[in-house]
Amino acid sequence: MATMGHRVVRSKRGTSETMMNKYRLMSPGPTPIPPEVSAAGALPIIHHRTPEFGEVFTRVNEALKRVFLTENDVFTYAASGTGAFEGAVQNLFSPGDKILVVNNGNFGGRWVKVGKAFGLEVTELKYDWGQKADNDEVAEALANDPEIKAAVCVLSETSTGTVNDIEGFAKAASNVVTIVDAVSGLGACELRTDDWGIDVVVAGSQKALMTPPGLGFVSVSERAMRMHEEAKMPRFYFDWTAAKKAYAKDPAQTAWTPAVSLIIQLDVALRQLLDEGVENVFGRHVLLGRASREGIKGMGLSLFGPDEDLNSAVTAAWVPEGVDGKQLVRMIFREHGIQIAGGQADMAGRIFRIGHCGYFDAFDIIATIAATELALESLDFPVELGKGVGAAQRVFSKSGVTA
Repeated sequence: MATMGHRVVRSKRGTSETMMNKYRLMSPGPTPIPPEVSAAGALPIIHHRTPEFGEVFTRVNEALKRVFLTENDVFTYAASGTGAFEGAVQNLFSPGDKILVVNNGNFGGRWVKVGKAFGLEVTELKYDWGQKADNDEVAEALANDPEIKAAVCVLSETSTGTVNDIEGFAKAASNVVTIVDAVSGLGACELRTDDWGIDVVVAGSQKALMTPPGLGFVSVSERAMRMHEEAKMPRFYFDWTAAKKAYAKDPAQTAWTPAVSLIIQLDVALRQLLDEGVENVFGRHVLLGRASREGIKGMGLSLFGPDEDLNSAVTAAWVPEGVDGKQLVRMIFREHGIQIAGGQADMAGRIFRIGHCGYFDAFDIIATIAATELALESLDFPVELGKGVGAAQRVFSKSGVTA
């Protein structure tokens, strides 16, 4: 694993020298982990049916509710976010049920695939990547088919950086069970589960929650639990009834063996988020996104997706004409130690993505913009060095942020 590396720097006189680079993880996930969270992962393992672990797990459950902004149960699984949302399909539906899925990116498309894999009849509202969902069309589609039982939308579409209007989505779909994929959005983008009336929210540990990959979460409303009780889909590991029964114990437990060390790490990460304050966390991410977008535009590049403060988890930009997008991402990493992400599926090589959901500050953005400028210059793109950096700096300067 490369935590730092060396690169050869060649001067205009033809001489060269070696420069050390720090490794900076600027992908949309997994994301950087605070040192205290990393250290917690090295603690001796404890048994998951002891009072000591029960104390940690109880604290984590209450903290998750505060981050989800809900009074509903939040179940934790040793799984990725995809595992948790596959579990949501198993728990809510019977084969042949109808659902509506908003698909405006790779992960909206994944919900379509999972629904079909479990024998559901999927009504797909498909949009171009980077385009926001139209909630009027959501309401119309549901009105046209009263047999649809639930509607699904992604909060932050990691593949494009676009954040959907989930408050509007919840209103448009209020007559059915609402499911929101918040894997890259929870803890970065504004999401008010109870206030907005969202029934099911799915998330993962490896993005804004600042914990290694391996934990999946799902918050479940009373309406969703009633639907679950009628559902006939086969299920075992992800069974919400089993989870609820285990959570009712004193102290709370998981139905099956949990990822003990990851939950201990999550405990530390959640305390850091709550010490900062959920509203302050939202504000920090808005600022990071704004600075990233201004830095992109300052370099003379075009944003992929809307230029708005909703897009606070990931910034995506078009690769300029004449530049190899895959080479650009490789160069930013190999020459400058900064790991950003390229595009997915049809956008591979055409866009690049900068993640800023989680443990990020102003200088992470500034360093990434600087490295992108240097890489573009090396690829003979006519960039004015410092212009993008200056644009990002001015965002922070105007906000009063100094670190």
